[in-house]
Amino acid sequence: MRVNRLLAIVASALAIALAAGLQPAMADPRLIEKLNGEQQAVYKQWRELRAAFDRQNEAYWSAIGSRRAERRRKIGAGERVTHADFVMQHPPKYSGPPLRADIAKLMAELVPPSPDSEITTLGEMLVAAKQHYRFAPGVVAEREFKRRYAMEALAVGLTKDEVTRIYAFETGGRGTFDMQAGINPDTKQGRAISTAMGYAQLLAANSISELAQYGDGFISRLGVMAVRRDTPPERARELTTKIEALRAMLRTARSVPREWSRHVAMSRSPQGYGIHVLNLDADIGPWLQVIKLRGIKDTAEQAGRGQLLPAELELMNLAGPRTGLEMMEPVGRMAPTANFFSQGAYYRNTIVREKTAAELLAAIDQRMNESMLRPGSVEFAAVFDEVGGRGRALAQDGRQKLLPAAAVGPVSALSRVPPAQQPPPPPSHLVPPMPVRSEMPATAVAAPAPIPVERPAATVREPGLRLQWAPAGFGSGLPLGFPE
Repeated sequence: MRVNRLLAIVASALAIALAAGLQPAMADPRLIEKLNGEQQAVYKQWRELRAAFDRQNEAYWSAIGSRRAERRRKIGAGERVTHADFVMQHPPKYSGPPLRADIAKLMAELVPPSPDSEITTLGEMLVAAKQHYRFAPGVVAEREFKRRYAMEALAVGLTKDEVTRIYAFETGGRGTFDMQAGINPDTKQGRAISTAMGYAQLLAANSISELAQYGDGFISRLGVMAVRRDTPPERARELTTKIEALRAMLRTARSVPREWSRHVAMSRSPQGYGIHVLNLDADIGPWLQVIKLRGIKDTAEQAGRGQLLPAELELMNLAGPRTGLEMMEPVGRMAPTANFFSQGAYYRNTIVREKTAAELLAAIDQRMNESMLRPGSVEFAAVFDEVGGRGRALAQDGRQKLLPAAAVGPVSALSRVPPAQQPPPPPSHLVPPMPVRSEMPATAVAAPAPIPVERPAATVREPGLRLQWAPAGFGSGLPLGFPE
């Protein structure tokens, strides 16, 4: 019984892979040699039926790509997008017999693993961070990480409902700060299906992008923390070590043009995915993830959507900010989701398949409702209630006190510092002068040389470009602050 179940899983996985675009090529002579006469006849019939479907499927996704390109042209030119700019049918379904499980198993044995299909694990990321940057994330208890995350979120204008419901959707309501997609957060067992990490499930390429844009501000904040009068010497040394690691990571992140495809490529190298463990660090992880979420919300506000439901915010997080906005337009809401995702992403995300944009939005909201009842979400909501008053006070105070309150200790500790007195600037050996860049043009890239990509991929499998952003005044009162 178990053998039959495993064979069925193999056949099902192969069917999904074929639907995602991995079409069968010419019959592999090695496979034919392994098949007996009866199996060869079954395989030949399957190939003929499958080939007809593949032609239909290829034509469908070609039309999707063409119309997406036309919509982008229209949007860029300020022209009106209509129903004619979408494919209003769902992808075709293969209606023939599935490849028999015993043949599928033999076929799978002959297919070598693709380098692009190898997902870097958290253990490999930690080793790379230590090897290339001498960095090990500073960890705290789960509830304390949630507290810091909540303080940061409230201070930049994110709400309890937005953050906790996104957490519930992305992690199933039981995610830990070190959760990687595909790994059970309780047992730590499973197989990584993505580099997505943490409460907001940032990809490794996201971490590189955010660091390249705002690394100066991270270094500045750590520097201020290190020289505070109430910082113990051991803690100051820990922060100084983090600053040195961040400086090295920042040089790596800025060694290539600030383009999504280049950051995806870099994220497949040890130097690149070593940066991703910043999400686990109790000082840096909450900053990194909160800025990412706030950036999505800011994109919506710039587009005239100042009031977003959490599910709408998550739709922008899932599909990409600009694509998410397109899906929420009246004409977009009626279109099948295939219009907004790559072929591979469409079939990998089960919640996306065979829905319109409006139906996907409803499904996201429903999954949020279900996952909000789970222990991690319940705890996160309670933490927000505990820090809510302090978080609002920080936001009303121009966010100047965000740093010490969220990262060092309770707000009451600030009473020892006179309100009018600004923290002394960090020593130059802690915070070296670095250029503030609102954008990194490709022509401005200089040494060090681009990081070699150790895992080349034929196609980029990560989501589309996410806006890089920091809220106005986020680093106000700090020596260097965040670039505006």
